[in-house]
Amino acid sequence: MLSLSSLVRTPAPRSPVLLGTIPNLGLPDLMGPAEGHLGPEELRHPRLPNGAIYHTRHGAPDHQAHLEDSRFPKRRTLVRNDSLVTEFLLAGLTDRPELQQPLFILFLMIYIVTMVGNLGLILLIGLNSHLHTPMYYFLFNLSFIDLCYSSVFTPKLLMNFVSRENIISYVGCMTQLFFFLFFVISECYMLTSMAYDRYVAICNPLLYRVTMSHQVCSLLTVAAYMMGFAGASAHTGCMLRLTCSVNIINHYLCDILPLLQLSCTSTYVNEVVVLIVVGINITVPSFTILISYVFILSSILHIKSAQGRSKAFSTCSSHIIALSLFFGSAAFMYLKYSSPESMDLGKISSVFYTNVVPMLNPLIYSLRNKDIKVTLQKALFKIWRRNML
Repeated sequence: MLSLSSLVRTPAPRSPVLLGTIPNLGLPDLMGPAEGHLGPEELRHPRLPNGAIYHTRHGAPDHQAHLEDSRFPKRRTLVRNDSLVTEFLLAGLTDRPELQQPLFILFLMIYIVTMVGNLGLILLIGLNSHLHTPMYYFLFNLSFIDLCYSSVFTPKLLMNFVSRENIISYVGCMTQLFFFLFFVISECYMLTSMAYDRYVAICNPLLYRVTMSHQVCSLLTVAAYMMGFAGASAHTGCMLRLTCSVNIINHYLCDILPLLQLSCTSTYVNEVVVLIVVGINITVPSFTILISYVFILSSILHIKSAQGRSKAFSTCSSHIIALSLFFGSAAFMYLKYSSPESMDLGKISSVFYTNVVPMLNPLIYSLRNKDIKVTLQKALFKIWRRNML
């Protein structure tokens, strides 16, 4: 006669399972028809997005869990230590495999133009003494900021287009977030300083050299960088207090809102900080720039000669274009969307102020600026003559 113990299947010994993983129950025949295609080592987790599957393997180390998301064509491995996230997965700009190579070429060209344009402006202004004026001093710093903050995330973005695993470490993600915010906020206030410089030049031309002295320009520049440091420190510090249970960042860089969506703890403090810091860093520069250009427009309209009005408008047009592109796309990114469904629009908006604006700034200020064009032509002519001799 068969004993009762012989009818009971004793499961094979397994290593301990992490929180969030699902053990192999050894009962694949009890799964529903929708899960029948999964092997005995795969089970769906009800708390994950559709298509996300946790894998367990016999003898797997206690500190590893493997996640495969069918939304992304590449296999990805996430490493965890207990419940602490040590790595993030960047979803990237798109999950369509056929677009990876064309986007790689496109963003590589944008990055090359950005580097060459901004580095060229830095060298051109630095090596020509007649460009050592307040306006070109701020333009020098603007090009430096664009050069740096475009380099914070673009190399990683290019790697993600061609690599199998779009992984960034926790420390790397927080570092990227800090420097990205530092340079973005600094650019806001550098553009504000440039607007104030144009206001003084047009509304008080006789007092321009006294008002925009070297000390004043240095103070405005240091203040811009200090505001960037304060804002980046506040955001990053609040982000470090959060704990995450999901590793997939639905973005191509570590930004505030995509990271907040991963938190499994309260984000109330972070949301308050975002409201205050982003509100200050958009409202104060925007209000200052608006007031400056109201006075500038009023002064221009009082100029009697058409040639004088045209020259004044051309002086400000480049700055107005740069302001519209930067603040428009940034405001759309942070004020328009707040849900995962609208994240794709946020990605497109991010491309404008993280990739397109740094590329266009040197083109806008060089092609529409007579001094820059003349200096560039002289520099190229000198290089040509030196090579011909």
